[in-house]
Parts: sequence; C-alpha cells; structure tokens
Amino acid sequence: MQVLLNTDTHVDGRKGMAEHLETVVKEAMHRFGDHVTRVEAHVSDAVSHTKPNPDDIVCTLEARLSKFEPVVVKDHAPTAHQAIQGAVAKLKRAVATSLEKHDTRRAPAPELPSDTDEA
Repeated sequence: MQVLLNTDTHVDGRKGMAEHLETVVKEAMHRFGDHVTRVEAHVSDAVSHTKPNPDDIVCTLEARLSKFEPVVVKDHAPTAHQAIQGAVAKLKRAVATSLEKHDTRRAPAPELPSDTDEA
C-alpha cells in the first residue's frame, strides 16, 4: 500500500510527519489487505493567519480501494498528529463499511412482509 502526504505551507510536512502518517495508516489498514491500494493525506491549517479556533488543523484522508470507489474522511484537531489519528480512526470504520456493503458473501436482506390483504 502506498501512503502519500500532502501539506500546505503552514503545516510541517517533513520526514517525521510522513513517517508518523505511514505508521499509523499501515497499522490501521493492514486488516484490509490488498483492498486498499493507496492512502493520500492532505493536512492543512484551516485558519493559518489567526488562531481563534483550537481545532484548526484539518486532515483529509482518501483511501483508494481496488474495484470500488475511493473512501474520503476528514478530521479537525489542534495538532497535525491528532488530526491524523482522528482521520485514520474514521477511515478504518469507513473502509470497513464500504467493503462490507460490497461483500458478496453477506446474506441478502430479508424480504419485508406485504401489507396488502387479499380478500
């Protein structure tokens, strides 16, 4: 799985941040095996010139799934590391849900009884 980090000019995207992202993402996504081919992270400072809101770092994660549409999640936090952690937790749940929806081994939904009375 490929893990890519993109940051704006107000977020430190050096090697340490990229390594943190890769570690956290690979740990969370390992159970999905080859279903997840790539995860792209976009970390930005929502309000770079002023800091009125403590949750102004935004992490958007996009997971590319083989054979299915990409899954995108977003998290806001005071720091980039916290935003990444929050977004990865959301991504893990979203990917699991997406793959479960497409699982052909799942039992079909039961049919609801008809409300029509034939007399």
